[in-house]
Amino acid sequence: MADSDESMDDQKPTEEILQALNTVKSEPLQEQLPTLTEYDALTAELKQRPHNPSSWRRLIDLAENSGDIEQVRKSFDALLQQYPNTSSAQIRYIGHFLQDQSTFPEAEELFKKFLVKSPQVDLWKFYLTYVRRVNTGPSTREAVRKSYEFALNHVGQDKDSGEIWKEYIQFLRSGETTTTWEEQQKMDALRKVYHRAVQIPLEGVETLWQELESFENGLNRITAKKFMSDLSPAHMQARTTFRQLTNHVATLYPPHVPAPLNRPELLLPALPTFDPSERTLVGKWKAYLKWEESNPLELEDKDKSVLVARIQSVYRKAVIRMRYYTEIWFMAYTWTNSVGKHDEAFNILKAGLEANPASFLLRFSYAEALESKKEYTEIHLQFDKLLEVLRAKLEELEVRLNAEEAQNANNANTMPASNMAEAGLQQPANPSSGSQSSDDKSRKISELSERRVEYGLAWIMYMRFGRRAEGIKTSRVIFSRARKDRWTPWEVWEAAALTEYHCSEDKAIGGRIFEKGMQFFADEIEYVLRYLGFLISINDQTNARALFERVIGTFPSERARSLWERWARYEYQYGDLDSAQNLEKRIAEVYPSDPPIKRFAQRHTYLGTDAIAAQDLGFAMARKAPQSLSRTETSQPIPASTSANPPSGNLKRPPSPDYRKRDERGSGSGDYQQPHKRARGMSPPPSRNERDRDRDRWEPPPPPPRRRFSPPPPPAWERENRERPPLPPPREEEKPKPPAVPDVISWFIGELPTPASFDGPVFRTEDLMNLFRNAVIPSSRPKSPPPPPTPPRSGGRPPPDYGPYQGPGGGRTGRRY
Repeated sequence: MADSDESMDDQKPTEEILQALNTVKSEPLQEQLPTLTEYDALTAELKQRPHNPSSWRRLIDLAENSGDIEQVRKSFDALLQQYPNTSSAQIRYIGHFLQDQSTFPEAEELFKKFLVKSPQVDLWKFYLTYVRRVNTGPSTREAVRKSYEFALNHVGQDKDSGEIWKEYIQFLRSGETTTTWEEQQKMDALRKVYHRAVQIPLEGVETLWQELESFENGLNRITAKKFMSDLSPAHMQARTTFRQLTNHVATLYPPHVPAPLNRPELLLPALPTFDPSERTLVGKWKAYLKWEESNPLELEDKDKSVLVARIQSVYRKAVIRMRYYTEIWFMAYTWTNSVGKHDEAFNILKAGLEANPASFLLRFSYAEALESKKEYTEIHLQFDKLLEVLRAKLEELEVRLNAEEAQNANNANTMPASNMAEAGLQQPANPSSGSQSSDDKSRKISELSERRVEYGLAWIMYMRFGRRAEGIKTSRVIFSRARKDRWTPWEVWEAAALTEYHCSEDKAIGGRIFEKGMQFFADEIEYVLRYLGFLISINDQTNARALFERVIGTFPSERARSLWERWARYEYQYGDLDSAQNLEKRIAEVYPSDPPIKRFAQRHTYLGTDAIAAQDLGFAMARKAPQSLSRTETSQPIPASTSANPPSGNLKRPPSPDYRKRDERGSGSGDYQQPHKRARGMSPPPSRNERDRDRDRWEPPPPPPRRRFSPPPPPAWERENRERPPLPPPREEEKPKPPAVPDVISWFIGELPTPASFDGPVFRTEDLMNLFRNAVIPSSRPKSPPPPPTPPRSGGRPPPDYGPYQGPGGGRTGRRY
C-alpha cells in the first residue's frame, strides 16, 4: 500500500506538467511577434545602411503603390534627408499633392521649401506648369509673369532653360492690348527678353536669334540693323560657348530615361569605388568646372554678378550629382570663398560634411574655417565627431575580420578526422583556395593597419590645433585622451614627444613620452628607429646606446637590418675605431653573407660619396666609358633587314635605367641619407640600377626594372628569343655583308628602352597607312583637264572616281595613293 502511495506521488508532478502543456496549447500565442512587411524591412535596413540607391527606389515604389499619403510623406522626407535637392524625388513628392485641389496648399509649401535651394531646371519647369494651371484668367497674368521672372533669375543661365525662355516669350506675345501705349509696352518687354536670351548659351539659341531678327525687322528695319549688329558679338560668343558646353556635359550625367512629368526616374548617387570609370568622371567634372571658372562667355566686369551666379549654379548642380566626392565639395568651397561669399562657403562645408562625415579633407577645412573665426569650442566638437566616425569604422572592420577568421576556423574544425587524409590528397586539385583566403586576410589586415594610421593622423591634427590655438597644455590634454585609446598608433606618441621637444624646449619630457611608448610599441621597428634617432639628435649617447643594446636582440635579423644600419652610421661618424670594428664583427655574425669590403666601404662614406667604389672598384670609370665598350651586344654591327643570318652577338637592347625613387637605406629616417644623384648631361646614364647603391656594388645586379602594368620579363635564357621576331630562314645565295654602324649610333640604340617597357597605346601600322593612303589632300596646282574616258574592260563600266586628287601624273588611271 505504501508502495502504491509512493507511485501515485511520483505521478502527480507528471500529470501537472501535462495539464500545463495542454493549457498552453489551447491558448492562442498572444506574444508572437508580427511578421515584418517589405516596407518595414526596407526602412530598418536603410537606417543601418542608408547609401543604397536601389533600396531607396524600392521603398518609394512601395509607399506610392500603397496609396497611404502619410507613408508617402514619411518615405520622401527620409529620402530627401539622405539626398537633398534631388529634383526627381522632389517632383514625385509634390506630385502626390497636385492630384486634389484640396491639397494644393501643401504642394505650395513644398515648392517654397525646395525651389530656393534648387538649381535644377526640371523642378522649375514643374513649378511653372503648376503656376499656369492655377492662374488661367486675364487678371492673373501679372502673377504668371512674376513667376517666370523669378524662375529665370534663378536658372535662366542654365543651358537647359531654353524652353522656359521660349514659353515666357510666347506668354508675352499672347498678351492682349487695347491701346497703342500697351502695345508699345508689350513690344519693349518682348525686346528685353529676347536680348537677354540670345546672349546666353541655351538650347535653341539660334532659333531665338532668328525669331528676334524677324521681330525687329517687323517693327523697324533701320533700328533692327542697329540692334542686331550690337548683339551679334555676344550672340556668336554664346553659340560658340554652347557647343563647347555641350561637349563638356555630354558624359557628366547618365542617359535620360523617358518617364511621366510628375513621376521621373529617381537619380540617386552611389558611394564611390574610385574605379577607372569613376576617376574619369571626376576628371571630367573638374575640367568642366575649371572651364566655367575661366569665363568662356568673356563677360565684362560690369556683368560680374551674372558670371558669379552662373558658376554658383554650376557648383550647386555638381555637388548634387557628385555628392560623395569630397574633392568636388572642396572645389565649390574654395571658389565660393574666393569670390567673397564666406558665409555661403561655410555652409557648403557643413553640407559636405553631412554627406561625408568621415572626410578628412572637408573636416580639416571646416576646422580651419572655424579657427579663423575663433570658434574653438566648435572645433573640439568637430574633431570628436571625426574620431567617433573613424573609430566606428575601425571596429566594424575588426568585427568583420574576426568573423571571417572564426568562420574559417569552424570550417577547418568541422571536417571529420577520417576525411583529413582524403582532403589532403584532394587539396592540390584546388591549390588557389587556401592562398586566396590568405591573401584576402592579409589584405584586410593591411587595410586595418592603414585605417589605424589614418585614425592617428586625426589625433595628431587635433593636438596640433590645441597647441596652436590654446597652448601646449591643451595639446597635452588631447594626448592624454589619445594614449588611452586602444586604436592610437605609435605615430601619435612620436608627434607628442617631438611637439614637447620643439615647443616646450624640454628634452626630458619628449624622452619620457618615447620611453612610455616603448611599453606598447616595442615590437614596432619604425617606432624604435624614431626613438633612437631622437636620442641621437639630442646628443644623448648613453641612452641611445642603451636603447640599441636593449632592443637589438628582440628583432629577427631580417627585420633588424635597418636598426643595425642606423646605429652603424652613428658609430662610424662619431665613435672610435675600436667601437666601429667591434660593431662590424657583430654585424658580420648576424649577416655572414655580406662581403667584408661592403662594410668597410660604408665606414668610409659620407653624404653618399663613396670613393672606394668610385675609384678603387672602377665604378666611376665604368660610368664614364662609352656604352659600346661595356655592352658588347650593342657594339656588334647591326645587320640590314635583308641579311640572311644575324651576327652571333646578342642584338637586344639593354634595359633603360630606373630613376624612380630608390629604397631608403636603413630606416629612412637617419640624419644623413644619400642624396639623389642625377646623371651628367653629356655622359650616358649609369649602367646599373641605383635604387640600392650598396647592393649594386657588392652583389650581382638585379633584373631590369619593369614599369607598372607591364608583364613580367621572361628569364634571361628566354629573352634572346622572345624580344625579337623570328628571322626568315637562310637563303641559298651568298650572304650579304652587314653594313658597319658608327659607335655613336650603336650607343644610342643601346640606350633606347626595350619594347616591353612601353605601356602606352599601341597603333596598328596598317591602319595608319590606310588612313594616309585614302586621305583626300587638296592640291594648290591648277587642275589639269580631265582625262579622256577609258574604254570599259570586259564590257563593264570603269571604276568610279570619287576624289579630286589627280596625283603627280595628272589624269593617270589606276590605283590612287
